[in-house]
Amino acid sequence: MSEPLQEALRRSFVSLEKQREVWRSVLEECSPLMEALGNLAEQMSALTRVQLLDTPLRVFPQLEELLRVKLLQAADTVLQRLGENMCRLQSIRDSISSQASALLQQYQQSSVDLTMLTERSATVPSLADMLQWIQDAERFYRQQFLQRKALLQTLRPDQLLLLESAPKRWKSLESPSADQQITDSLCRLSLFIQPQ
Repeated sequence: MSEPLQEALRRSFVSLEKQREVWRSVLEECSPLMEALGNLAEQMSALTRVQLLDTPLRVFPQLEELLRVKLLQAADTVLQRLGENMCRLQSIRDSISSQASALLQQYQQSSVDLTMLTERSATVPSLADMLQWIQDAERFYRQQFLQRKALLQTLRPDQLLLLESAPKRWKSLESPSADQQITDSLCRLSLFIQPQ
């Protein structure tokens, strides 16, 4: 395997491992925000069903409107925070995509024959395997980002049914098997990506 390509692969997988941790951290921040959205939607829905004029709270004639405005503002704030997190996810996705693209370009410009492409050792997987793993990771993060972005674009503070179902829909986007494949690939690369 050519030294420059081997070093570029090593750097890419080290970066992928770091980006993956940041990605997971951002998703962990998103989970409670999605739950908060669902809860706010339930509260708004309950507010529309309750006739405050038929309760002792009728002495506060503007209470229903004040509560509705507060709940809408809270939902809007949560959506803004989710939007900020999506920007962070997009940055991670872009970084992984550009690394994968740069690696493929470097491979295409190098003169690696078929033997070098498929050669592997106990500590270094084949070049073909590593290029495939980087592409698989790039595809996973691209799809995850696009699906989550599409979901968030459907959410509006006044769309109660969509907000109520948002936490379940967000959770349904998880792909443990694809994530496990990335984990397995990084495990196979553990000796390769350690500093020499």
